Amino acid sequence: MKEHIRFDVMTLFPSLIDCVTSESVIGRARKAGIIDVRCHNIRDYSTDKHRRVDDTPYGGGMGMLMSAPPIYACYQAIRQTLCGRSVCVYMSPQGQKLTQKLAGELVMYDNIILLCGHYEGVDRRVIDKIADMEISAGDYILTGGELPACILIDAVSRLVNGVLSDSECYENESIASGALEYPQYTRPYDFMGERVPDVLLSGDHEKIEKWRREQALAITMKNRPDLF
Repeated sequence: MKEHIRFDVMTLFPSLIDCVTSESVIGRARKAGIIDVRCHNIRDYSTDKHRRVDDTPYGGGMGMLMSAPPIYACYQAIRQTLCGRSVCVYMSPQGQKLTQKLAGELVMYDNIILLCGHYEGVDRRVIDKIADMEISAGDYILTGGELPACILIDAVSRLVNGVLSDSECYENESIASGALEYPQYTRPYDFMGERVPDVLLSGDHEKIEKWRREQALAITMKNRPDLF
């Protein structure tokens, strides 16, 4: 199992990435040195005196487009510091969907470079130059690639040894197991007239596992039949 992974995020809003990945499980993994998240401000690589990183698109159209030169310079600076297997990902609604299976493939890399677009997007030429793949967080449009990048970091990091307490924490969860997760309950036993299913109080682990499998399959069939 992977023991360490490094993420390098090329973004116009490094504080957003740093804020999200500094909390909870991922934040603790960063502090422990199990995962390494480094944010790179693309503006630092602009040669414009006003640190501009965008311009109007050729052919006209609404909005501004992120320019290729500062992104490429940022990418080259990152590449010079890497060792091991690396992959560069552009977070894009045009990319393949981020799935648990894809997260499992990405965790095999030592370094993942993430490019976050903004405004109306990124000059296609630099995407073609540096990106090994494009990944989408879902069929919707956001104002930038930072939140999708954080989702990818979270999904991949959970598969790194030591981030979670036990591999069972992700192997038997929704989606990872091939089905949605079964219902779970904790105290109190009776909540507004709804009681915990008796089988969970039986102490019979075989019956409990059977009940959980049945519940997981039923919920998956109802809510996500496409997973079958």
